[in-house]
Amino acid sequence: MSSHILAHALHGLPAIKKLKDKRIVLASNSPRRKQILETFGISPEISPSTFKEDLGTDSFQDLHEYPVATATHKAVEVYERLVSENPDEPPDLVIAADTVVLTHAQPSTSQADYSVLPDVNQELLEKPSNKEDNLRMLMDLNGSVCEVVTGVTLVYPVLQSPGYSIRSIDERSLVYFADNPQHLLKAYADCGEGVDRAGGFAIQGLGGLLIRKIEGDYNNVVGFPGASFFTLLDLIIEEDEDFLNI
Repeated sequence: MSSHILAHALHGLPAIKKLKDKRIVLASNSPRRKQILETFGISPEISPSTFKEDLGTDSFQDLHEYPVATATHKAVEVYERLVSENPDEPPDLVIAADTVVLTHAQPSTSQADYSVLPDVNQELLEKPSNKEDNLRMLMDLNGSVCEVVTGVTLVYPVLQSPGYSIRSIDERSLVYFADNPQHLLKAYADCGEGVDRAGGFAIQGLGGLLIRKIEGDYNNVVGFPGASFFTLLDLIIEEDEDFLNI
């Protein structure tokens, strides 16, 4: 069995059967995404993308498309590079993801339509530039709800031009911040954990102290929606009988 499929994987799943003996590549150096995939039985080869992730948000009418576009650029860059480096051993599946945090979560679980709320605009929260910026960001989020969106893109070989196919999804979760005292926010900002994280917090770490509850996939908030990833694989297998057979 391929070393990419771990012993504890659910070997009866169609996706796991398809991935057996295949070259699976994760276009990310994120230990969190690697760990989530390993939890579900996949140990991918790591090949971080060189894409600069500098897409302008102004070009997206819907900010939910932003992480999907970034993930797509990352996946395609890695796939094309690996094929160019070794045409005789191309990857069978390249997985890329991008996670962003949006303010003012959309009322996606209610009957309200976002179009009737013109005064509520979502903004993209990048990684804070320093601890002071992190504290400012946390104070803005404190006591409110933000939306965590992960775009996931899969690239795999096909016979048609350009030689690969692209499939993408976006997963959305709501994160509810508690009404935290300022000394807790400052202590968290000072610890430095949130400086390298979109939105300025890591829910799987000390940042979990700031969170009251979430709605949606916890793993999505960490950085990779494993359940939706497998659902996408099942859908591709159902629709394309040649998937991973080339």
